Amino acid sequence: MGSDSHTAVPLLESSPSTGTASAVQTFGNIIVSIVGTGILGLPFAFRIAGWLAGSIGVIVAGIATYYCMLLLVQCRDKKASQELTQETKTYGDLGYKCLGNAGRFLTEFLIFASQCGGSVAYLVFIGQNLSSIFKHGITASSFIFLLVPIEIALSWIGSLSSLAPFSIFADVCNFLAMAIVVKEEVEKLLSGEFKFSDRVAVTSKIGGMPFAGGMAVFCFEGFGMTLALEASLKERQKFPILLAKAFTAITLVYVLFGFSGYMAYGDQTKDIITLNLPYNWSTIVVQIGLCLGLAFTFPMMVHPVHEIVEGKLVNSEWYQNLCYNNDETSTRIGKFGRYASRAVLIGVLAVLASFVPEFGVFASLVGSTVCAMISFVLPATFHLILLGPSLNFWQRALDYCILICGLLFACYGTYNTIVGV
Repeated sequence: MGSDSHTAVPLLESSPSTGTASAVQTFGNIIVSIVGTGILGLPFAFRIAGWLAGSIGVIVAGIATYYCMLLLVQCRDKKASQELTQETKTYGDLGYKCLGNAGRFLTEFLIFASQCGGSVAYLVFIGQNLSSIFKHGITASSFIFLLVPIEIALSWIGSLSSLAPFSIFADVCNFLAMAIVVKEEVEKLLSGEFKFSDRVAVTSKIGGMPFAGGMAVFCFEGFGMTLALEASLKERQKFPILLAKAFTAITLVYVLFGFSGYMAYGDQTKDIITLNLPYNWSTIVVQIGLCLGLAFTFPMMVHPVHEIVEGKLVNSEWYQNLCYNNDETSTRIGKFGRYASRAVLIGVLAVLASFVPEFGVFASLVGSTVCAMISFVLPATFHLILLGPSLNFWQRALDYCILICGLLFACYGTYNTIVGV
């Protein structure tokens, strides 16, 4: 889900001035950071917007996200040159440098909300898929709550690196699901069931295109990893070209998959395309594989949220007075507090997920709101503040255009998703 960037730590750690990753490694990291289960909702977005409008929406979202990633890198480099240091700045640090404490709070709040939204989307996706597999009256909400004890236990694991292979496993299952959808589309085409004229190019519904735009932005929501990816590259001057190649490949795959999925199922396309697949062993294996992969990568997704909550907890005066007496009892109290906060947070996310009616609607809402603010509004704002005087007229105009369009998209996309397309 655009979301599996959703495995990235948004409050990026400081990194050495010289990265060690090769171009191939960084290219792979970009792909893994951006491509996730959100792609399985794209055919539904194409159904809502139309195949032509959906394709244009994905392309525009990809180009805008790529450009704003470069803006963020420029902002970090500008601050580094001013402070005579090559230390990688976090998104929150940039917010503070540009807008003070309010900027840091706004940036970190949006990142927090984005990660929570992605985590809820994970749970909704798993619940809906399991509910479609086990057709015995068990609701998606029931499956979500059954997952809670497992996710709490996994969140208590000290090292997340042991869960990393499951992220790769989830990506493999994503690929298999996409392959099966494309196979179904080809079979329908060859059997004569498919009629191109029955598929809408541009929807007549005014809310269709913003809805698809929100889904597309959600799918590109790997923005939190921008600074870390750039800093990790050994030859950092090659990052813009490498990022452009990765985004070209990802955008092409998104458009082709959304198009083929909509062509295969037309008006019957569901918000998660795997729910359209025939009920047979191959589909069930892929769906269970997706759910297992996401269940084990959920702790990686929610880890940044735990870090933010625990950071505020540890810095609170009452917690310090309670836990930092340098004795064994205080240490145990501190550890219990961290474990309890993780359990409570996962429980709250599960409750929120149980109220989400549809994966597609929720993903579009997250994409239209916090993802749009993080990916477009903040980078353009920071760029104008830090580099505004040195920009020419067209560069400033483009930044203002992105800023205004991002705000309008966030406002209208939220309204449109809530009232229904």
